[in-house]
Amino acid sequence: MTRLLLVLILLAGTAGAVVAYGDPDQIARASHKVSYMFRRPAASPAPEVQIQRGQGGEFALRAKINGVAAPMVIDTGATSVVLTWETAKAIGLPLEMLEYDVDLETAGGHTKAARLTLDRLAVGHLVEKSVPALVVQRGQMKTNLLGMSFLDRLESWGVRADKLMLTGYPELQGSHRRARTAVD
Repeated sequence: MTRLLLVLILLAGTAGAVVAYGDPDQIARASHKVSYMFRRPAASPAPEVQIQRGQGGEFALRAKINGVAAPMVIDTGATSVVLTWETAKAIGLPLEMLEYDVDLETAGGHTKAARLTLDRLAVGHLVEKSVPALVVQRGQMKTNLLGMSFLDRLESWGVRADKLMLTGYPELQGSHRRARTAVD
């Protein structure tokens, strides 16, 4: 819609230039700009992931963290993505270099966590890079949480019926991502 409006404005401007000046060079430049706009790739529909609500009421999924599959639960009350120590070890994060200096309140109580940045976090075809995250100490949590440090990067997210819809931003056509994906 925006592209069509822009084309109409350019055409009106071109027509105005023809009437006002009759300059053939200006007409040729305007024609070139309009044809370039039609050749440019259009934005594809925004990628969307649907997650079915579990029997316990949670939205659980398998994400890929730095290319390694990991179970996660969506937690809009978590400021950050939070990983268990065990998951962080399986992914190959440098646990021996982490400082557990962040106070964290979990469903299980108070604990300490360490800050780090995940190179890549993918939920279906929604991929984010350099995602801030926390890792809790060994045995302090049983579930990885997909919190707001990931969700805030999306165009939108919300619940419809028993499905959580995560919507990314549109991409140019020719991209390797598919528009819609269901995540188990």
